[in-house]
Amino acid sequence: MTGPKSAPENVVDGPQKRRVTGVGRLLIAVYGLLALAATGRSFVQIASKFDQAPLAYSLSALSAVVYIVATIALVRSSGRWYRIAWATISFELLGVLVVGTLSIVDPALFPHDSVWSVFGSGYLFIPLVLPILGMMWLARHRPAGQQARP
Repeated sequence: MTGPKSAPENVVDGPQKRRVTGVGRLLIAVYGLLALAATGRSFVQIASKFDQAPLAYSLSALSAVVYIVATIALVRSSGRWYRIAWATISFELLGVLVVGTLSIVDPALFPHDSVWSVFGSGYLFIPLVLPILGMMWLARHRPAGQQARP
């Protein structure tokens, strides 16, 4: 007796199937933790000493928003949220690389650290590694009907 054929494990059929299992849960937990950390850090920085380093503190707030949206997008299983996850995680990687490079090349731009300064060194370089892992995970766990990203 044969049952209905199921979709391959790395492709999600629809809203009833969960994309978030195993390593995906850990990835989402780390994104959620960074979202909380960046939100808290930026709130304290902006509320208490924004005039000392407005660029760095604004970037901390921006990174918090990126981490929040990425966390939500990773949890959702629709094609729309999948594309949002790719966009936010790609933006995150770009931000870490640009801010990390600028914070080393011209430290005067960042008199105080942001989440992405020196490639996330204040967060054990997790902001540098996390988007790469996120992209690898997204590439392997796309919703049904989504083409692979180049």
